[in-house]
This record gives sequence, C-alpha cells and structure tokens, in this order.
Amino acid sequence: MSDKQTPENAVDYKATLNLPGTEFAMKANLAVREAKWLEEWYADNIYQQIRASRIGKKKYVLHDGPPYANGQIHLGHAVNKVLKDIIIKSRVMDGFDAPYVPGWDCHGLPIELKVEEKVGKVGVKVDASTFRKACREYAYTQIELQKKDFVRMGVFGDWDNPYLTMNFKQEADIVRSLGEIQKQGYIQPGLKPVNWCMDCGSALAEAEVEYEDKKSDAIDVGFGIVDLHDLSSRLAIEVTNPTDIVIWTTTPWTLPANQAVALHAEIEYQLVEVQTERGAQNLILAKDLVASACERYQLESPKVLADFVGTTLENIQLQHPLLAERQVPIILGEHVIATSGTGAVHTAPGHGVDDYKVGLLYNLKVDNPVGGNGVYLPTAPIFAGEHIYKANPQIITALSETNKLWAHIPIRHSYPHCWRHKTPIIFRATPQWFISMDEKGLRQDALNAIEHDISFVPDWGKNRIASMIEGRPDWCISRQRTWGVPIPFFVHKDTNELHPRTPELIEEVAKLIEQEGIDGWFNREAKDFIGADAEQYNAIRDTLDVWFDSGTTHHAVLRQREELTDPADLYLEGSDQHRGWFQSSLLTSIAINKRAPYKGLLTHGFVVDEKGRKMSKSLGNIIAPQDIIKDMGADGLRFWIASADYRYEMTAGKEIFNRASDGYRRIRNTLRFLLANLNGFQPSTDALPIDQMIALDQYILQRASEVQKTIQQAYEDMNFHIVTTSLTNFCINDLGGFYLDIIKDRQYTTKADSQARHSAQTALYHLVQAFVRWMAPILTFTAQEAWPLIPGQTEKYVFTTEWYDIPVASTANLISEADWQTMIAVKSAVNKQIETARNAKLIGSNLSAKVELWANSELKTVLDQLENELRFVLITSTVVVHAFDAAQGEVTDLEGLRVKVSAAEGEKCARCWHVLPDVNTHAAHSGLCARCIINLPTGQGEERKYA
Repeated sequence: MSDKQTPENAVDYKATLNLPGTEFAMKANLAVREAKWLEEWYADNIYQQIRASRIGKKKYVLHDGPPYANGQIHLGHAVNKVLKDIIIKSRVMDGFDAPYVPGWDCHGLPIELKVEEKVGKVGVKVDASTFRKACREYAYTQIELQKKDFVRMGVFGDWDNPYLTMNFKQEADIVRSLGEIQKQGYIQPGLKPVNWCMDCGSALAEAEVEYEDKKSDAIDVGFGIVDLHDLSSRLAIEVTNPTDIVIWTTTPWTLPANQAVALHAEIEYQLVEVQTERGAQNLILAKDLVASACERYQLESPKVLADFVGTTLENIQLQHPLLAERQVPIILGEHVIATSGTGAVHTAPGHGVDDYKVGLLYNLKVDNPVGGNGVYLPTAPIFAGEHIYKANPQIITALSETNKLWAHIPIRHSYPHCWRHKTPIIFRATPQWFISMDEKGLRQDALNAIEHDISFVPDWGKNRIASMIEGRPDWCISRQRTWGVPIPFFVHKDTNELHPRTPELIEEVAKLIEQEGIDGWFNREAKDFIGADAEQYNAIRDTLDVWFDSGTTHHAVLRQREELTDPADLYLEGSDQHRGWFQSSLLTSIAINKRAPYKGLLTHGFVVDEKGRKMSKSLGNIIAPQDIIKDMGADGLRFWIASADYRYEMTAGKEIFNRASDGYRRIRNTLRFLLANLNGFQPSTDALPIDQMIALDQYILQRASEVQKTIQQAYEDMNFHIVTTSLTNFCINDLGGFYLDIIKDRQYTTKADSQARHSAQTALYHLVQAFVRWMAPILTFTAQEAWPLIPGQTEKYVFTTEWYDIPVASTANLISEADWQTMIAVKSAVNKQIETARNAKLIGSNLSAKVELWANSELKTVLDQLENELRFVLITSTVVVHAFDAAQGEVTDLEGLRVKVSAAEGEKCARCWHVLPDVNTHAAHSGLCARCIINLPTGQGEERKYA
C-alpha cells in the first residue's frame, strides 16, 4: 500500500491487545510470605470457620496418633502430619465434617532422662513430686516447640486445645480405662520374664525393642545324667560311660537360673560314644545335629549307641553344671527345634518366655537371681554382686574346669536392644501387671477384628499386624518409673488378691487425679483410700506403660470430646506402629468395647536418603523439614510428601526435592496464567452458557471434568501421588501443551468484550475454580493465595468450599472426546512437519506456515467439524484439508494423513502476527489483517463458531 502511516501518525496497535493483567500475577518469595499468612489465618480462626461450614454434615474422624513430646520434629513427623492434613482437607472438600484434634504423648522415660540431667535423680537430689512437676513443665516446652513446626507446615487443627496424655482429665481417663479392662478380667499379676533394660531400670514393651547385631559367647554345655541305670533301662542298653546331654546357649549368665533341659517329644535323638582326653564319654544330641556338633567339639567318629525320641527321657534327672546341690529334670517342649544347636534347650523360666510357658506345665521354679541393674542379687547361688557380663567369662572358665564346656565359639547375631539406649536388653522375671492375651480370648477377638472389621491401606498392613498379634506374649503394662500414670491397685499382703472395692477405688482415684493430676495418687498413702484395710493391703506404686497411655485415647479422647467419634474412621501412622500404637489401641479397645477403635488403618513408610539409608546423625544424612521449608516453602515440602508413594520407603535428597520443586513450579505457573488471563472478566455478566462456548473451550472443560473425577477418587483412596501426577499432567499436556497455547491468540487479539474472548475466559474461570480446589489439600498456601484473585469470589477461604461443579456441554453440542484425541494426534503430526520445515528454513514461526492436509474420510470428517477453527487449533495462518491422496505431501506417523508445510501467502499482521493475504489491504489500518480490524476497540468484535 502507498499510503502507509508515518511514525508521527502511527497507531500503537499493541495497546489494543488484551495482554495478561499484571495485577493478578502471583508474587514470588512464597516461603517468606507463608508465615505471615498463617498469622492472619489463625487470627481469623480459620479452623473454627472450616468447622462451622460443616455443621450438621456427616462426620469423618481421623484420630491423631500422638508424637512423643521430646525434641524437634524430623522429616518423619512432617510426612505423618502432612498426610493427615491432606486427608482432612480433602474430606472437608467432600462435604464431611472432619475435625482434627492433634495430640501428644507426654509421660515416660525419655522425658525423665532429660529432666534428670537438669534436676538430678529422684530420691538423690530431688523428691518425686518436684521431679514430676519438672517433667510436666519440660513436656510443655517440647509441645510448643513441635506445635510451632506443625502449624508452619500448613497443618490445620485445634492447636489451642490439643489432647495431652498429661492433662489431668486425660490422666484420670487413662486410669478409668485401666479400671474398665480390669473389670472385664483381662489384667493379671505375675512373676514373668519381661524385656528389661538395665539402663532404663524398667520393663519394656514389645514396641520399645529393636534388633541390632551383637557379639555373644555361644557355648555348648553338658548336663550330666545322674542315674545311668535309669537311662539304661529306658534305652534298653547298658550305659556305663559318663553321659552328658548337651545344650547350646548365647547367654551363659542365665545358667545359674537353669531349672531344666527341654527336648521335643517327637524329635529323634541319639546316644553317641566319643573319645576325649578323659577317655570314652557319651553325648545325647538331636540325630540331625550330631555331625555338626561333634565337628564343633573337634571330636571324630562318634559311635551311635542308641536311637530314640524325646519322650523316652522325660523326667530323667540331670546334674546342674555349675551348682553341685542342684539337679534338674528333662522336660518336653514344643518350642524345641533340631535345625541348629544341639536339639536340647537350656530352660530358665525366669529368663525366657518359652522357658516360662513350658515351666508352668512342669511347675518349675521361676528363679531370677539378677537385679534390675544387671547385677546378681545377694541371694544368687553364685556370683552374687557381680554384673552378668563380667560373670560370663567366669562362668565359661568354671564350666571348662569341670569338663562341662564342650565348645566356646563367639558369634555375631541379631539381638534385642532398647530403642532408647541402643543397649542390649535381658529377659528377667519380675513382679509385673499383664493384660492376658488368651485368658479371655483377647488374641482371637483381635484377630477376628483384623480379618472382618478393618480396612487396610496398603493391603499388606493386615498380615503384618495379624502376625504380630498371633505371636505376641501377654502385654506387660507396668513400669517402675516416676513420671507416668499410676496403676492404683491395692493388693492383699498375704493372698495377692485385689481389694474387693477395686472398681469404686479406681473411680475415686480418677476423680482425685482430675483435680490434682497423678500426684493425687502418688502423694497419698493407702490409708487415705482404704482406711484400716491399709494394714492388710499394699498400694501398687508402678506406672503404666506409655503405650497404654496412647493406646487408650479411644476411651480417653475420642469418647470424651463431642466433636470426635469412637470408633474413628482412620488411624494413620508409620509402619512401626503395627507393633506399637495400632496394636495397643486395638487390644485396649477390644478389652473395653469388644470392637476395634478404628474402621481403617493407613500405614506410611520411613524416609530414607538417596542411597536408601535411614536418616541418622551418625551417617550425617539427616534433612530437617525446617530447612526444606526455608528453601522451598511449606508447599514445596507438602508437594514432595504428596508426590511420593508413601506405602513404601520415601526417598529424600537434593535431586528428589529439585524434581518436586519443578512439579510445583509447573502447577504454580499454570495457575498464574489462568488468573492473569481473567483480567477484567466478571463472571456475573461475561460468562457464557456452556452450549454457547467455542468447541475448544467446551472440550477443555470436559477434560477437566474427567481429571476431577480421577483426582476426587484418588483423594478418596488416599493415593496422593495420583493427585499430584494428575495435576502436573493436566498442566503439562492438556493446558500448557495444548489448550493455553492455542487460546493465547484469542485472549490477546480479539476484542475485550467479544464472544470469542469471553468463551475462553469462561473456560479459564471454571478451570481455575476447579484447579484451586484440586490443589488445596496439598498446596495449602498457594491455593489460598490464588483463591481471592479469582474474579467474583465471595467465599473467603477455599477450605470451606466443596469440589467445583464443572459445567459440561450437552452431548448434542459436544465434539466427542475421541474426535478431540484424533485432532490432538493430527496436531502432533503437523508439528513434526512444521519443525522439519523450520529447520530447512522454509518458514520461520508456526504462524508463517501454510499447512495442507490430505486426510482419509474418517480423519477428514473429524477435522471438518472445526471448519476455520482448525487453523487456530494448529496455530498456523492457513490450513487446507483435502481428501486423501497418497501422492501428495509427506508421510506422517498417523495412518491416513499426509502433510505439506509451505510459507503462508500474504504479509505478517503487525497485531496478531498471522500471515494473511488481506494484511495491508485496508487504507485506514496499515499493517493489520481484517480480523484484527474488527477486534479493535472501535470494531464490532469477532464472532467465532461454537459447537
């Protein structure tokens, strides 16, 4: 054109474009701003507002397993609390009333040890009451420390009113729980072997024991047959040589407590003659172990004198190898095996569970000569005053001197250790209180509940807890500590029977504890409760196992707080809790209520480093959640947790966090685009009915609806990695890789109030409404940051809303999902050809291309539905669709499609950048195409075909 405008009278056509509104662009430095938002939210009582929004709705109760109130939280704590928070928030989005009451476990040894460092030991530098007060104060400081970190992670809950096992009311209700279980007949006193930590000076629960390698003195010890005539008659041969039945043990220190040697009734044994420096001697060994044992004893060519089974020798007397005055019997036990050792088992009922059980059948003495500090008691038959580990070499020497040591070969093996002190424990019989697993059928009732009444995520949790219940011994619930809930029993000094008024006394003590805490019991004497009966009764001063404290929260918390329910819908903890809180809760609830305390159990794995190693100070691989938050923000941490498959070990490390950060940024940037392009949009006046929207916009809402179904189901199934995958895939593939790129032209170049632009904005509006809700349970801060930026927003918090009802066009007006997938495949094939043409310098950008398609009838029918919209979908200036011709264009990966890419005819529009023949054909608007002219503020606006 000859009349082009001069620079002096040129029109700034860029000013007529609808560029994204910068006022809606979400700011960076999220990590810095999260803490301030939290202050504002909690000042506004956000948790209470969420609860108020669900008044009258169906309850969903996730009961918080209490972390121990000691030390700063670690990454495992973060995983646990964030998973719970995601579930709670998604259930609220489902429309449930889902309260979250956090709790803490406050009694027990770790706190005592910390307090001892500050004030000294009880009875040495401080009295018990002062010590308990210091423990309570210390626990409060730890709770506040941990609470701050939990809140910082965006975990919503009733933080001003958590449950604490040291609250006076809860301490009282723990005692009441004990009373209920005692009333049902499950509690028994007993002198039984229990896990005992010499450093703790107390019994340990099964859940407080872990296994580590330990070097032990493995010895083979001979017990001599006292009466060879009796042996001869039983074997029907004449036995004249001295004869030993040989046991194998890794705990020589338990030999002074030996009361018998156990054989298996049906195992085959042999009497063999061996030649020693002392002459011919006989040994009794399991037939299958004779060769390995004699090799261990460096004896050659054992001569078999007799074959027999274990029952043959029952009740034969043996000479104790250390104590000349003690003879012990041969007994029979099902626990004896013939796969290692000798097939004969040293039996000390005071030092082993199997020994104790078989000892009951034979009325063996439960002898425990070892004190709580690991030192033999003054009443011990030998080695009195000696520590057991110092006595070990002395015992071995004594056995050698009496020719009863057949072998001594130290070994390394897995051995139980105290989980707190990391030191080996011992089995030691002490007067304790037990919950019986079998007396009232507790074990079987628990297994029945596991089988029929509880759902498990993941499925393997069912077999794990069932196997632990099947094999566990009676639960020792008593501890010899200062800082703990009491066992307020009164036991008759002569009969060992409980006071006949025990149920009433339990309630009296509980009421007192409600007023004064546990000191209400410990600071009083027996006569204050039972008067003159105190002459005949002892008040028990033991404390309860802390697993009993936390295990009875169904009774002391769920049942006591009106916003909660018993049973809970879900308990969620790490996989170690199958032997801890899951189990203690199940057993106490069945004992009290005859049912499980939870309808479902969810188990998550532990956090490991990128080499698969556990986090530990010694390895120097600990990653603090506080540091992650400083670097990535709480939402970055939450996104990593949600992205991992928590059913297995969760890997943490720089590369993993970078990957999570990339995924989070993709979602955040998509959200920024959605919001920025809603600049000036008013839903009440600008939103179009779904059936009047452009086909592409209808399609993306249909896709969003399908994605929402997947996301909602994933939340319901607690598959959060599917949620994050669905979110990121929708951002990458459906939005970033397809839809958003296509609508930029329409968003930026069509008239601000045109049907074409409003159609896209209507779609963006519905998308962002749904999108923010999808992410809210996981990306708490980002979702709420975006929420008030959505046009026309009236609800203050996204967390009080429910899932968005995404509008979907009626089938009659909708291009099918299958057809759209075909178009996307065509677009992919075209893009490859455009890239080839660009590399060959035939074209510049996509918009400089003319695309010709030769499509078979099926493809052509699909493509023709879009008419002129096809060029916008393919992001090219010109598209021509021909009937298929195998001689035309280039072959593509899509069967029935050939493509030719060439330079578009015409000039580049200064405004929309399309290359069109009508550019510069309008005198009043130099450099523009006809389409841009009608989209200027003075134009009538562009109308586009809708489906």
